[in-house]
Amino acid sequence: MSDVSNSSRTTRKPKGEGHSRRGEILTAAERIFVEHGYEGATIRKIADEVGLSSTALYMHFPDKGAILQEICRDAFSRLIAANAAVADEDAPPVRRLRRMIDGYVDFGFAHPNAYRLIYLTRPVEAREGAQDMARELGGGLFTTLEATVADAVTAGDLKGDPSVLAQAIWATAHGVVSLMITKPYFPWADRQTLVDTMLDAMFAGLPRP
Repeated sequence: MSDVSNSSRTTRKPKGEGHSRRGEILTAAERIFVEHGYEGATIRKIADEVGLSSTALYMHFPDKGAILQEICRDAFSRLIAANAAVADEDAPPVRRLRRMIDGYVDFGFAHPNAYRLIYLTRPVEAREGAQDMARELGGGLFTTLEATVADAVTAGDLKGDPSVLAQAIWATAHGVVSLMITKPYFPWADRQTLVDTMLDAMFAGLPRP
């Protein structure tokens, strides 16, 4: 799902293209939730953005809470699938771990609005869907990361409590992604160079036996 501009409002689609319309609603809602906050993102605004009446939008989603939940579910599902694919690779644990974090960072930059909604939503707004998805699906995502860290500890590549190490790794990656997508006005270095430097420093600094 990519960001859309105010000028990209679509016209009504003919009958039979409901799946495409549903995707357009989610894409538009991502941006509107980020720009206006959950309270300011009305059904009318979302409907207007995709060229629907409010009544027609309700045929796809019962309320805006359901829209937010669907956005979060889709985002977490993508991350979970990417993590699972890496976890199943026949590669040393530390290499798999780095690829997981690399994929997480890539997702954040490729889908900044979705990333903001699942990881940067204010607590009061997160109750409308993001919080439930974070507990249900985000927990599984972290479990896969933690299990890979545990594999690295068992293999003798890392030392320490896998849960603590996994939290430190996740927090470091999140810090870079969240800063770069919320502070675009800062004179950041080349993104890939910065990410590679962060990953090199993080993995070099992890405690080892």
